[in-house]
Amino acid sequence: MNRRNVLRAQAAVGAAAALGGAAGVAAAAEPRSAAGKPTGPLRVHVVMYEGVEELDFAAPYEVFSAARFFTDREIDVRYVSASGPGPVRAAYGTQVNVEHAWAPRAADVLLVPGGGYARRDSPGVWAEIRSGVLPGKLAAAVRPGLTVSAVCTGTMLLAAAGLTTRRPCTTHHKARPDLEKQGGLLKNARVVDDGDLVTAGGITSGLDLALWLVRRELGADAATAVEAMLEYEARGTVWTPPVAARR
Repeated sequence: MNRRNVLRAQAAVGAAAALGGAAGVAAAAEPRSAAGKPTGPLRVHVVMYEGVEELDFAAPYEVFSAARFFTDREIDVRYVSASGPGPVRAAYGTQVNVEHAWAPRAADVLLVPGGGYARRDSPGVWAEIRSGVLPGKLAAAVRPGLTVSAVCTGTMLLAAAGLTTRRPCTTHHKARPDLEKQGGLLKNARVVDDGDLVTAGGITSGLDLALWLVRRELGADAATAVEAMLEYEARGTVWTPPVAARR
């Protein structure tokens, strides 16, 4: 274990203790499904492309990675790209080496960050929409058991794939008019959870989307423990359908 992971593990122990000592650790270590049975691995694929916004992908990646300290459930978080393994240059010049192939059938959560929406002639969301490759692969990825999620203008890639039409959703405030024009049912919330489609507002809301999904998939103890570890409190409203609509 390297030094950073040692520090993270120490922070995790401290956070768990602050949330109830041994009892809190035990509760976080035994996530169960609604039926009361232990759940399987949680596989999160974060989608990368040229011009992607750094905080959009890095914040959720860290939240899901940190969550492994507070659950017995295996968590596999990886970067993937529609173009396959290789280097990706993000919006501010950060270069990320994507090691894994596009494999949405091996994911439980597919998370699409935003980036470059204000720069139509630069790498980013608009370039991906014009190419059509990523929207096409996102459309083809949909299947039972997969949650498709997006941060910021990543939602516009889902819109280009036809995944937000007549669905409750949200995006960065400057892209909201475009989202509505393309058939999305815009909700004024930080995170919008419509079951297998979960979207979030601008940039920093990636923290809140990831924390919400940790809460949903791993339980409240895991989510609050991650918050304590990161010294961040989830903010804003999470929109969910009325109870009757979920039946």
